[in-house]
Amino acid sequence: MPEKLVVGAAQIPTVPEDIEANLETHLDHIAQARSRGCDLVVFPELSLTGYTLSDESFRLARSRHSKVVRQLAEVSEGITTQFGFIEEGPAAQFYNATLAVRDGEIRHLHRKVNLPSYGNLDENKHFATGRFMETAQLDETWRYAIVICADAWNPALVHLAAMNGASLLSIPISSSVDAVGGEFSNPKGWDLAIRFYAMMYGMPVVMTNRVGTEGGHRFWGGSAIIDAHGHILEQAGDEPTLVVAELDYNQVREARFHLPTVRDSNFSLIQREVNRLSNILGVPESVRD
Repeated sequence: MPEKLVVGAAQIPTVPEDIEANLETHLDHIAQARSRGCDLVVFPELSLTGYTLSDESFRLARSRHSKVVRQLAEVSEGITTQFGFIEEGPAAQFYNATLAVRDGEIRHLHRKVNLPSYGNLDENKHFATGRFMETAQLDETWRYAIVICADAWNPALVHLAAMNGASLLSIPISSSVDAVGGEFSNPKGWDLAIRFYAMMYGMPVVMTNRVGTEGGHRFWGGSAIIDAHGHILEQAGDEPTLVVAELDYNQVREARFHLPTVRDSNFSLIQREVNRLSNILGVPESVRD
């Protein structure tokens, strides 16, 4: 069973609303990641479209069965590629989504659950809300979860990922310096959050941000790979790059033995509290999950 995993964070600029140009950047970085022995490469949030949204953003949406998805799946031979796009789902619903593809197939889809509507962010105006926090098998040993940007600022979603068996957390983001505002620092906030999650759950993290400017906003990069003890293995600056590091499942085993957060999580208590609060608030049982 493979215990070592080589992961890459493809920190790229994106051309707003130019899927073809961004596709070429993806193809180049997938080839680079393969040449460096990566088993997994993670691109930023909405990496195929850019992040600036408008009332016309739906025109950039693509089905998971579209030509561009097939192209990325077909070139991802022997490597799992995670990329971000605007997905058109059933009933003409549009999602901020990340797809994982490998060997010509779709392996996993995550639709962003926590759509931010604060600071300079207004995603809930443009996207439907994802409803699930699922995990997927990467190989015989590693199981992963994807949380997209603001999803990671809802700790309950990360907790659910760990409870659903994730031993690796992938976090594609599109974070600009001024996204939140006030005294909040996005670079410092992300540094604290990803190291905390990795240490608390014994779960390595691959966080990939973009770089460049778009719509007057500057994206600061800082993509990082964190080990199961919360230590930074590799981290990028503010330039385009491919960050690569090796993860060891034996370290996950050791970290979770000494700090058994996953083992000791009382999931039945959480479920009882959800049901109790739902009854108090009058939430119908059919929508509690």
